[in-house]
Amino acid sequence: MKIKITYSISIDESEIEESFIRSSGPGGQNVNKVSTAVQLRFDIVNSPNLPDDVKQRLLKLAGKRATTSGVLIITAQRYRTQERNREDARERLIELIKKACLRPNIRRKKKPSRAAKEKRLKAKRQRSEIKKQRSKNYRD
Repeated sequence: MKIKITYSISIDESEIEESFIRSSGPGGQNVNKVSTAVQLRFDIVNSPNLPDDVKQRLLKLAGKRATTSGVLIITAQRYRTQERNREDARERLIELIKKACLRPNIRRKKKPSRAAKEKRLKAKRQRSEIKKQRSKNYRD
């Protein structure tokens, strides 16, 4: 089954590896017995469905969550049920990939216009005159 990310990008469920671990924090008697936390692993580098530019941005966005070999690890333990934590981990993966799909805008340097320069200099001169009028020597 495919997981749809955008209209052109989808990943296969076989690319995602899930393991269940014991959750930390509150949970009563279940906390030491039931493995409700989910550790989701997604191999970014070897994914055939992601374009190279998206892979690069995803690795950058993942930060410490990505291993040196390019595997993204998402741990979800927010909820008390295994199924809800599983959904949470998948949602977080999808959101991260969606963010990586957005191309950042290229910043182009622009010079201020001649009129903008003149306006700034005029304002500076006016401010200077105001300050000169406050000094003792100017009043005499």
